[in-house]
Amino acid sequence: MLNLLALNPIAFNLGGLQIHWYGLIIAFGALIGVLMALSEAKKRGVDPENILDLVLYGVPIGLIGARIYYVIFELPFYVANPGEIIKIWHGGIAIYGGLIAAFIVLIVLCKKRNISIWTMLDIAAPSVLLGQIVGRWGNFMNQEAFGGKTTLSFLQSLHLPDFIVQQMYINGAYRQPTFLYESSWNVIGLIIILALRHRKQLFKRGEVFLAYLVWYPLGRFFVEGMRTDSLYIFPGIRVSQVLSLILLAVAIILFIYRRKKYQEPWYQDV
Repeated sequence: MLNLLALNPIAFNLGGLQIHWYGLIIAFGALIGVLMALSEAKKRGVDPENILDLVLYGVPIGLIGARIYYVIFELPFYVANPGEIIKIWHGGIAIYGGLIAAFIVLIVLCKKRNISIWTMLDIAAPSVLLGQIVGRWGNFMNQEAFGGKTTLSFLQSLHLPDFIVQQMYINGAYRQPTFLYESSWNVIGLIIILALRHRKQLFKRGEVFLAYLVWYPLGRFFVEGMRTDSLYIFPGIRVSQVLSLILLAVAIILFIYRRKKYQEPWYQDV
């Protein structure tokens, strides 16, 4: 059933080209994330040019990685419809795929320029989280990344604006706004990280990134379990939930191991 009150996913037409809100919102999230990283780089003694170069290579490669990741786990559809592979404006990019690709770019750049990988990860992590907060609203405009069926009364009980409630009417039923749950979880995490990351003798080098690597996968695991459009490894086994548990475990192990094994410097007030 068509929802006539749904927001138009197309922002405007430029000549014969349709510009989608999805792309504009993701671009905006990336922009403000970059500005945040540039500011933090100066405080950490890292040349901002390195951040710009990371963005120059990391964003396009990250988008490619995000798309490849999604296509791999939806391979039967894309084998049957190869023309759809490049149509990212239809949705279908996976955050974890983008993060993996961007992480590889960061490592290569740091190795070539003799920059601390952990410092760069600490600079990048809050910016990535900010980008994820904003980016989920691109999913909202596309009416994707939603959860199971719910009721109008439940959505109204959350005191959501009417435009969100109406946008959650998808395929003839109201849906759980899982995009909003994840975005809200990330807002809380970002506030905590920004409030604490410069406290004396709280975080050592690399631990701002590890805090992100605990916070985001923890929330994603539970939100993913509510979604109806998940990618699956096997029936009943969601890719993002498995990867979230792995990343969460790796972050905790690394935190404990590095505290015991290495004498990383404390971050001081700046």
